Amino acid sequence: MTSMPSAPAPAPATGTPSGRPAISFFEHYLTLWVGLCIVAGVALGQFVPGLARTVAAWEVAQVNLPVGLLIWVMIIPMLLKIDFGALGQVAAHARGIGVTLFINWAVKPFSMALLGWLFIRHAFADWLPADQLDSYVAGLILLAAAPCTAMVFVWSQLCKGDPYFTLSQVALNDAIMIVAFAPLVALLLGLSSITVPWDTLMTSVGLYILVPVVLSQLWRRQLLKRGTAHFQAVVARLGPFSIAALLLTLVLLFAFQGDRIIDQPLVIALLAVPILIQVVLNAGLAYWLNRRLGVRHCVAGPSALIGASNFFELAVATAISLFGFHSGAALATVVGVLIEVPVMLAVVAIVNRSQAWYEQGASRG
Repeated sequence: MTSMPSAPAPAPATGTPSGRPAISFFEHYLTLWVGLCIVAGVALGQFVPGLARTVAAWEVAQVNLPVGLLIWVMIIPMLLKIDFGALGQVAAHARGIGVTLFINWAVKPFSMALLGWLFIRHAFADWLPADQLDSYVAGLILLAAAPCTAMVFVWSQLCKGDPYFTLSQVALNDAIMIVAFAPLVALLLGLSSITVPWDTLMTSVGLYILVPVVLSQLWRRQLLKRGTAHFQAVVARLGPFSIAALLLTLVLLFAFQGDRIIDQPLVIALLAVPILIQVVLNAGLAYWLNRRLGVRHCVAGPSALIGASNFFELAVATAISLFGFHSGAALATVVGVLIEVPVMLAVVAIVNRSQAWYEQGASRG
């Protein structure tokens, strides 16, 4: 693929006049938009139930066509930012990338499965619908099984991260995800005694990982033929469409989840607990390991953030395909969307404020 060694990784955020990176308007208030989607979706499900049922009926081979289209609009602009040519830079950041890979693929999915078992099946079981406990755990596993792709560029900018490390790490994670996501999900769901049909899982991987990656890279190559400035301008224009597709998907999902939310409003708060613990655990572990290994702060920051964040768009799409709109799995993945921005901004703030402490320890390492 075409690489851009003379330019930093393209990102959905742009710099302010002072040169500090800024999160976009849509991204900065993503939690607010998700909250409004909850209200709009619940209202739609209560007052226009026929519309939601009609949309749900448009399926082919267990794939909902409107949602599939929305997922593509959501994911492809994000994947446009990925330059697989950056894989050649992996060796230059071997320690930081090694830490992030360890967290993303050996710690985060398994720790989330453990947290789901601990909180959903035991600590919170009396406050959750008994018939949805397995589904909630499945949703949490899906949320943790794929590392974040697009928003990572924003988090990296905000903590003054090395753009080449971020780009190479995300490209490597995406390449791994194509072959590892389905087996990892199947393994963890199996360990959790949750049965998932392999054909449906592989269809989800093909539709929501493999095909979007191929299409986005072909489109990226064509855009770059017209210059980097043109490419970045197109990516910036597509950003709001990606967020809008996500929000419309959430409205549809909450139209089906409305009755459950009205009957048990604490469900969202309870599902948020293991997600929050997972973010703190994985970000802290990645940051500490990088410090122990003497990795530069501009690499350790994005390493911790990539280690903690999730590809929630893929999780939402896969949960709907595997378990349906009405499922607890779909709702659990949406909780990840709800808390993603405020929690990751808090991690960014901690990384920035602890730089002096970090560098003092890293220099000794």
